[in-house]
Amino acid sequence: MKTPPPLSQRMELVQTPIIPIVGHLIKENPGTISLAQGVVYYGPPPEVAEKIATFGNRQQDHRYGPVQGIPDLIDLIKDKLRRENGVNGDLSDRLIVTAGANMAFLNTLFAITDPGDEVILPTPYYFNQEMAIRMVNCKPVLVKTDNHFQINPDQIRAVITAKTRAVVTVSPNNPAGTVYPEAVLREINKLCHERGIYHISDEAYEYFTYDHAQHFSPASLPESHDHMISLFSLSKAYGFASWRIGYMLIPESLNMSVMKAQDTNLICASQIAQVAAVGAMEVGASYCREKLDLIKKTRKIVLQELEAVKYFCSFPEPEGAFYVLLKVETSLDSMSLVKKLIEDHQVAVLPGQAFGIDEGCYLRVSYGALEPKTATEGIRRFTQGLINLCHN
Repeated sequence: MKTPPPLSQRMELVQTPIIPIVGHLIKENPGTISLAQGVVYYGPPPEVAEKIATFGNRQQDHRYGPVQGIPDLIDLIKDKLRRENGVNGDLSDRLIVTAGANMAFLNTLFAITDPGDEVILPTPYYFNQEMAIRMVNCKPVLVKTDNHFQINPDQIRAVITAKTRAVVTVSPNNPAGTVYPEAVLREINKLCHERGIYHISDEAYEYFTYDHAQHFSPASLPESHDHMISLFSLSKAYGFASWRIGYMLIPESLNMSVMKAQDTNLICASQIAQVAAVGAMEVGASYCREKLDLIKKTRKIVLQELEAVKYFCSFPEPEGAFYVLLKVETSLDSMSLVKKLIEDHQVAVLPGQAFGIDEGCYLRVSYGALEPKTATEGIRRFTQGLINLCHN
């Protein structure tokens, strides 16, 4: 047999997606409670079904839509950005509706980078972003955060080179649940402006904040319009994960480059999904905030149950998203521990090594997908599993 054609060396450097790996382990161990994937427990508002009830009756419903997005949805996004995010000015050529925030990030990389360029990622990073950077033949430059997973702008400043094209911030953060203070985001944004690089702000979890934490959008800064790229998603707030709708706010100068990337890769986000998104955004953020009450109760349960393992696990109390990132005192690496927790204790979490944390054993616990009763059972299995596997 002839040797098969070679694989892309570039893709060989990309980590294998962790969600399918853990999903396979869950499938092999029926009855496992998943504290792994980052989704919410609820679906879209009922108005979505009403909005799409007649979709398909017109011939134009079956044709390609505008690359930028359908006008009704674009108008709703403009209004939302002005009211909720404090973004002013003409947004007409600065908005693109995408198939989720992941696609928005990839569109961004196509538009602003060339092979060999560098993109700064604070660690822990969101794994799909690190994967995307490698896929376009660029280099992720990793910058460690402190013990509370907060960014030090001076460390960002220290690694900027002639090849740096962007700094990425994710706040509220996946995987740590950290919310970056406004002052820090302002400083990073100013640094990007001074050094002539882009600031990519991932705000997929903008509505998920707790206690006194507040979300801040750097795109609200008047001097940011030429270098600010903001990524948003409906997946979390509106229970919209399967519909794959996100959007990006970009400098007007990037419009044509981003449109080229989107037209080549997708043409346009699914028309029926965009119509559904109109129904969701017409209801507005009140829908998410209403559901957030139950997530707050679940969060409280999770943090209370984790007290039982604090003598050998450490974690800062998360202020946003719906994750807790723990450091576990153990000789096991994080993937081995994840596998044992699934096989021996029927509870699934994600390994820290997928998020770029190779020193020590870290685990990400996700609690947004569960109602309090299931979350209680899941987190008890998790804590008991940690005690049995790591501290007996």
